[in-house]
Amino acid sequence: MTEHRPVRSVDRFADIQQLYAEMTTTPEFQAAFGDPIPLTIIEPGEEPGEHGMPDELAAQADSAGIITTLFDLFTDTRLEPLAAEIAWGFVNSFHFVAGKLERREDSLAAEVKDMANRPDMSEVFNRELEEKQLLCQSTTEQRVAIETMRDYAAEAYRVLSGWPWSPSRGSRASRTSTASQIAAVDFLRARQLDARDRHHPQGPLVVFSGPAQWHDIDLLWNRLDLVREQIPHMVLITTAQRTGADLIAEKWAAQRKVQAVRFNLLGSGLKAAFARNRKLRDLKPVMAVLCEGSGIQANLYEELHKARVPIHAFRKSDQAPDTRPPAKYREVKDFQHVKRGPALRRVYEDA
Repeated sequence: MTEHRPVRSVDRFADIQQLYAEMTTTPEFQAAFGDPIPLTIIEPGEEPGEHGMPDELAAQADSAGIITTLFDLFTDTRLEPLAAEIAWGFVNSFHFVAGKLERREDSLAAEVKDMANRPDMSEVFNRELEEKQLLCQSTTEQRVAIETMRDYAAEAYRVLSGWPWSPSRGSRASRTSTASQIAAVDFLRARQLDARDRHHPQGPLVVFSGPAQWHDIDLLWNRLDLVREQIPHMVLITTAQRTGADLIAEKWAAQRKVQAVRFNLLGSGLKAAFARNRKLRDLKPVMAVLCEGSGIQANLYEELHKARVPIHAFRKSDQAPDTRPPAKYREVKDFQHVKRGPALRRVYEDA
């Protein structure tokens, strides 16, 4: 029998220990796995039956264990730069299945609503309605379980890679987690329809924007912590750059379990950027944190200042000296552009 290899990656990333603290399940796993409905339908067309759920502690440990094992396997080998890319795909597998279940759930809920409004009250019809309701409930239970596992695996990914997990497109939202990352298109659509759902997080909006080159992490994290003390239920809106100040803010949101909305450009060029700034102003944020950058940040400052939004503004000169080795880089997958093929970006390795 071969000897088990010692776990090395866990020792390198102290935060991962929080995921296994005392090996007790989180309230999310307890809710998703601990009290299943008595009867369930696993697949459409099957008869109702008594089917158990996976053990909640095992589900939680294995969700993070899958990601941890990948990083441990590749650490200190020539495959180490690929660990984050492959681990991202594992988390995305949970996300893909959760999305499929959500679409099925929405379709079943619409059918149940339509059937409930019909005048037919026959015994056969009532039995069909009850089975349709049970199938919808079963699908909801499956979706919640998979979303819970996805969110926990995503947290392991964040701890081990240093990057918040987000899908290649669209939103990562969950009814089982306080943290989420919402795409601007989903957010605006939900807001327009006045839909109080997970794509329209409820809370005071705080706008954040900064340049693609920014190194002082502590300066921004300390100020964002201060803003959160003043606005405990804040929703952070960033201008969605994949490097620099915006990335620092998104890492802060992931660490602090703050809901975030990524406001990508809905177009290209300065015209689209200025149009986005006006949309951000029209959302009526209660506060903003802006870092000196290009004319886009300057225009956003003017728009928010005219709207009398309180602004925490930082100049590039406010940063502490950059003491990181300038030649130390690593390649990180830019998953936002994965549909256009491999797009590797060289970024500073966290000191």
